[in-house]
Amino acid sequence: MANRTTVTEFFLLGFSSGPKTRLVLFGIFLVVYSITLTGNVIILMLILLDSQLHTPMYFFLSHLSFVDIWYTSSTVPQLLTNLWTPKKTISFAGCGAEIYLFHGLAITECVLLAVMAYDRFVAICYPLRYTLIMNQRVCIKLAAAAWLCGFLLAMVHAIHTLRMPYCGPNIINHFYCDMLAVLKLVCADTHLNEIIVFVIAVLILVCPFSFILISYIHILIAILKIRSAQGRRKAFSTCASHVTVVALFYGSAMFMYM
Repeated sequence: MANRTTVTEFFLLGFSSGPKTRLVLFGIFLVVYSITLTGNVIILMLILLDSQLHTPMYFFLSHLSFVDIWYTSSTVPQLLTNLWTPKKTISFAGCGAEIYLFHGLAITECVLLAVMAYDRFVAICYPLRYTLIMNQRVCIKLAAAAWLCGFLLAMVHAIHTLRMPYCGPNIINHFYCDMLAVLKLVCADTHLNEIIVFVIAVLILVCPFSFILISYIHILIAILKIRSAQGRRKAFSTCASHVTVVALFYGSAMFMYM
């Protein structure tokens, strides 16, 4: 493979606009990135310092915030560098690391969102057994499974992408090393890689999303059975933020890849 691969670095096309437009985009993405980091760090600190937040829901939320910090950091700093400087290259190894981290953290977030939906399902549908079902050991196992699943599947992605021969153009039509954009530069048959991408996409997008939908159908049925309006509002409020995150995450992912 080393003899067949002549590409040592890639050129990220990114936003091929004028310098003024790139400067405006740099400012916008820098502000959004700073807000994202600050918000997630504050969430982590509050959960760590406030003993009243040491519950399963906030335990999974802390993992989600930690994932989001590194998820955005796996691509945005490279994007900001490309917008600020004329040099838009990334090494072959750096591109591989970006593919691995980006997909590992994305898959972990998918599974974590499904786990959080299960947590809300148990809390609303089985409130009297909630503490028994979602005990500390179960929470740790579910979080560990999300991380393990994410980085094992990402390793399959990265290995099958990087082992392919790259001997032609090295211009990636993206602002980061997106796997599908990188595969377009392979000078060999990528049919097997496309099958792997499809299978893993079904596993990490369709299956968790279907599980979330089923969980919320049961949650909605349980909420409608609550007689008091205040009780229904309280139950809805515990799910609203999670539903918003699911809609934003899966909506953008399906828009990009499906």
